[in-house]
Amino acid sequence: MCVGPAFGAALTKTINGLDHEDVLKAIFTGVAKEGMTARLIKAYHTSDCAQLGFTASSYSGSGIGIGLQSRGTAVIHKRGMPRLHNLELFSFSPSLTLETFEQIGRNAAKYAKGEVVKPVPVTVDNWARLRLIVKTALMHRRETEEVRDKPPQELFFDWEPDV
Repeated sequence: MCVGPAFGAALTKTINGLDHEDVLKAIFTGVAKEGMTARLIKAYHTSDCAQLGFTASSYSGSGIGIGLQSRGTAVIHKRGMPRLHNLELFSFSPSLTLETFEQIGRNAAKYAKGEVVKPVPVTVDNWARLRLIVKTALMHRRETEEVRDKPPQELFFDWEPDV
């Protein structure tokens, strides 16, 4: 999994107020429930969700990666696919819950194992764009301000799965 440059530093919550640590726990729990382990990479060179997923898949032993922006937008990507082609995209970050993030982790692990995957259901709130356009823009700007000419770095996430 690859997170954006502001994740857990300049920004610590998703657009709907979920703590980044809780989001990581949920995703890692989903992966663990499928009998797999995940590694955590932080990208400094981009704030783009598609590029985060592309980077995650390139660092992943299985070739499957999750890209996660600080505001909560996520993508599941497969190594070898073009950057803007993904397995699943979760662009409605205001609607994502910890349960959704856990399912994203489960699906990524299932893709890695070559199993049949049911797309993660998400709630679409058409008013969210209008309500949150300014907050979205400010969060993206803050994420982008953290972009540096620095290679991705593996991070240690001190966590034990509850499975």
